[in-house]
Amino acid sequence: MRAVVQRVSSGSVSIDGKVVGKIDEGLVILLGVRNGDTEADVKFLADKCVNLRIFTDENGKFNLSALDVKGELLAVSQFTLYGNTRKGRRPSFIEAAPPEISEPLYEKFVDYLRESGLKVATGEFGAMMLVEINNDGPVTIIVESKETK
Repeated sequence: MRAVVQRVSSGSVSIDGKVVGKIDEGLVILLGVRNGDTEADVKFLADKCVNLRIFTDENGKFNLSALDVKGELLAVSQFTLYGNTRKGRRPSFIEAAPPEISEPLYEKFVDYLRESGLKVATGEFGAMMLVEINNDGPVTIIVESKETK
């Protein structure tokens, strides 16, 4: 499981011109599910995201998490995070889990985020979405539930 985590001043998701999820200061989390991922991966990654210390303290150091700053979270499913471009020019998505596996794991990820007590907004699984991200910093971190080769 892979997450691209961006510290944002705001973020939103729109479908067909209608905003379906919106946050102020916090994290936009783009989530990809890989074949073989389990609920243990979901729990690990959700915990890592809400506790990731990428907000600055009074000294400008990355010492605070979304929990510490009461940040808001926007979780968006994104199978393209497992696009493999090592061969050819068109990405292969063979590593990405199919929807019947990835959707329940994405929903479980959202449930774990909500257990943190923070405000959580989402996109819509499988929909064509317009994601607006106002990256603050910019700060972007890639988090994996398993080591990659």
